[in-house]
Amino acid sequence: MNKDWMVLLQQERQLGGIVAANNETARFGLSLSEQEAKLILSEQRHTLKEQRRIEFGEGIAPKIIHEFCDSAFIDQNNYVETIIRLQEIFYLYKNEMLDEITDDELLHFMKEQFEEICFGDLDYLEGTCLNNFSQAIRAGYRGHESSQGYGEYEQFDEVKRWDYELYFETLKELCWG
Repeated sequence: MNKDWMVLLQQERQLGGIVAANNETARFGLSLSEQEAKLILSEQRHTLKEQRRIEFGEGIAPKIIHEFCDSAFIDQNNYVETIIRLQEIFYLYKNEMLDEITDDELLHFMKEQFEEICFGDLDYLEGTCLNNFSQAIRAGYRGHESSQGYGEYEQFDEVKRWDYELYFETLKELCWG
């Protein structure tokens, strides 16, 4: 009986943390109902079990919400699904990186790539950006510790990115001779 009481108390605390995030996210046009928050927590428990992880305290959902609420690629229509998927990706890569990276470093890295490299594509974030970065972390890379996870991906990126200035110059030459 005592164990059940403690679990319920932790779940209520986690639910409160997610719903309280509405105060911050409202300015970005995002909000979660209590039912949506419960769905996020239910999926979190499923993912934790699947990834064989345990979590104490508020959980990662409020941190994900805080980190991603100002994203150009999240709106009210995809908000719940995106938060759930980001949780799944987060826990997967905490394991893949052997917990050699802090939660905040991983979240900063995820957000930066989500916005600047993936343009909101969660599959690319998971399958490419985080996969490349986790390989580096497992191989002993520790540069993320001094940068807090910011500005790290360029050195691991295997894809040549557009150079806007070069593109614009080429376009001018093609169009205006």
